[in-house]
Amino acid sequence: MPRTAPRGGPETRARIAETASGMFVERGFDAVTVAQVAQAAGVSSVTVFKHFPRKEDLFLDRSDETIDLFRASVDGVPLDEAVTALEALTTRLVDDRAPVSGLAPGSEAFFRTIAGSPALQARARELAADAQAALAEATGDELLAAFFVAGYATVFVGTARRIIADEDRDAVAAAHRAGLDRLFHALRTGVAPAT
Repeated sequence: MPRTAPRGGPETRARIAETASGMFVERGFDAVTVAQVAQAAGVSSVTVFKHFPRKEDLFLDRSDETIDLFRASVDGVPLDEAVTALEALTTRLVDDRAPVSGLAPGSEAFFRTIAGSPALQARARELAADAQAALAEATGDELLAAFFVAGYATVFVGTARRIIADEDRDAVAAAHRAGLDRLFHALRTGVAPAT
């Protein structure tokens, strides 16, 4: 049976997510209840949960589109070209300072909120596992998916730490690019043993 769209549509969903994000950044994720978000957004708690099955998804509201973005980059691409397709996508994300790169304006508040909430950190790990499963299905190669997601997560977390430490943004972007270069070199040639 097809699932019906939640009442209120995409505008309601966007309003709820924007309201929730602002509250979480201001007060901390764990200090805000779903009922408080619902009241501030002018909807019921039931409506919130119809759009966001878990409280954590109110803050990590772009996860599905991010997973779709990575899946689409390799969908229909021959396996021997999948690494190149992923590299092209991640390079574009850095160039565009897209939110999924971690380099978007305003990302410091996002990262600080996640750093302050074990629940958000746990959900982010689950979403990484979802991304890995989606990539494995799209490429037909579980190892490639696992290595890429683990490597990308490592680069992303390093970027988050630098941003939270208030490092120069150009230096952060350069370090992010260097991390991606190492990731894709490793995906193509293997990881060199430590000396």
